[in-house]
Amino acid sequence: MPETLAAAGSGSPPAAAGVVMGFDFGEKLIGVAIGNTLTASARALQSVRAERREAKFDAIGQLIAQWEPVQLVVGLPLSREGGEQLRTTQARRFANQLHGRFKLPVAMVDERYTSRAAEDAGAQDVDAESARLILEQFLQATP
Repeated sequence: MPETLAAAGSGSPPAAAGVVMGFDFGEKLIGVAIGNTLTASARALQSVRAERREAKFDAIGQLIAQWEPVQLVVGLPLSREGGEQLRTTQARRFANQLHGRFKLPVAMVDERYTSRAAEDAGAQDVDAESARLILEQFLQATP
């Protein structure tokens, strides 16, 4: 089951149906995908440059304004054995920043092997395709 940060002021995340935005966090690029809870489908959208903090969140803010998601999903990079590592801490920080800035619930989903699957599939934008795979995992695990 995905780990969730609830919307500000609420005890649990909303069970709202609609658009969901997924992220594959990276230090250089952040893959972004868009999906829908009604169809349980997702598609790769684009990658956002991650080097400059404000530029990164400005670009993400524009995508959120355009797509109006009801939920955000961030991939949780665990080790092969399922343990936490430095990138796990960074992804959690990114999820907390998304939650704080945009006041939307943020779920975290195990992203092990999504980048490899995206590469093996020959994706042009591996980060965005990884975000799509992360988002599909979330949609399939959510009733």
